[in-house]
Amino acid sequence: MENIENREKNKFVVATGNPHKLKEFARILEPLGIEILTPAQCGGEGIEPVEDGDTFEANAIIKATEFANKLGIPALADDSGICIDALGGAPGVYSARYSGGSDDDNNELVLKNLKGVPFEKRTARYVCVICCAYPDGTYFTVQGECDGRIGFEYRGENGFGYDPLFYFENGKTFAEISGEEKDKLSHRGKALRLLADKLRD
Repeated sequence: MENIENREKNKFVVATGNPHKLKEFARILEPLGIEILTPAQCGGEGIEPVEDGDTFEANAIIKATEFANKLGIPALADDSGICIDALGGAPGVYSARYSGGSDDDNNELVLKNLKGVPFEKRTARYVCVICCAYPDGTYFTVQGECDGRIGFEYRGENGFGYDPLFYFENGKTFAEISGEEKDKLSHRGKALRLLADKLRD
């Protein structure tokens, strides 16, 4: 695939097809003058890195470096998921494919596997690692985390993934708050702010 000419340093492709993630990246980075591009806008629809790393960081690096190398522009990629203490840290890096099905299937499997576990022992944390990679092969990573607990039922209509089950400090789930509120508290919001600080430098 031919490299795309791009001399403007404020353009980054985000290595994901997930529209929810793209919105979160854009909400935090675009006010800094950073233009977020989708893979489709860069001719990168066919790039499908094999996410075979055993950590969030490894998978983020795999995705970002492959996009940056093949498209010839800076690339951002995140790998994120939820780690549930009562399940030994699962689903972890397998969060998106925990059940092999949809988000609802993943949530149902979590509820099934936590059956009988009291609320105080359903501690969990969302983890997000973002990699920023450049065509010259250099890259850096940042990490954000958010602690909470897994509830017994779905609450809220916003968010995605495990958000309807993830209760944080104020007793609400991530699916019960606005995107802007979530940005202030979430693992991805924290990681994106760290990324923004590094990009300002």
